[in-house]
Amino acid sequence: MARIRLYIDHPMAKGQPVPVEAAQAHYLSGVMRLRVGDDILVFNGRDGEWSARIVQIGKRGGSLEIVAQTAPQRDPPDLWLLFAPIKKARTDFIVEKAAEMGAARILPVQTEFTNSERIRQDRLQAHAIEAAEQCGGTYVPEVGDLVPLPRLLDDWNERRRILWADEVMAGPVQTLSELPRGPWAILVGPEGGFSDAERARLSGMAAVTRISLGPRILRADTAAVAAMTLWQAVLGDWQKGPD
Repeated sequence: MARIRLYIDHPMAKGQPVPVEAAQAHYLSGVMRLRVGDDILVFNGRDGEWSARIVQIGKRGGSLEIVAQTAPQRDPPDLWLLFAPIKKARTDFIVEKAAEMGAARILPVQTEFTNSERIRQDRLQAHAIEAAEQCGGTYVPEVGDLVPLPRLLDDWNERRRILWADEVMAGPVQTLSELPRGPWAILVGPEGGFSDAERARLSGMAAVTRISLGPRILRADTAAVAAMTLWQAVLGDWQKGPD
């Protein structure tokens, strides 16, 4: 069975021709040594996973023919991850793990103590795509551009609750079983934590629930994974079918 998976933003159905970009063609032929007639797996984030046969391949691109569906579309639960960017490699790690663990949307936020004042949204989106390709997912979360936290909260729809991983609450982990189901966002702060003004703003929002991630203060990238694990295990799709 084909093991190589590619995300291709193109409609998919049996017999459908699908174009391959130059970089993907290089990966298939130059790196993986595939040839015309070989099969791979493809998905577009909407139509599930499909087997596809290489029809043409070259330096400038190529084409595939869709053969058969191999898996249905599996969308994640309605969970967003809000995080303050940190060092480059660790920001990449957060995006990759969020995609693997079932985030529906990933939003970098600028806080008062955020170390990075800009991000490469296109590069982070590429990391999310690669993570979905490697983990067997059929959905690629959108990675938003960097947005200031006050602006994000000004426009916040409070029907989406926020689970705030608050480092000040270091101690026993609370159970999430009594929290309501529905749309959620997990908020993880920067390495320096949130400012007093940010803490006051978050504490005054009815949509916000503070949570401890254990007795030790975690690094931002570790906290993002820990918080998503707790949420998915209790309110997400790890214990049941997707909502």
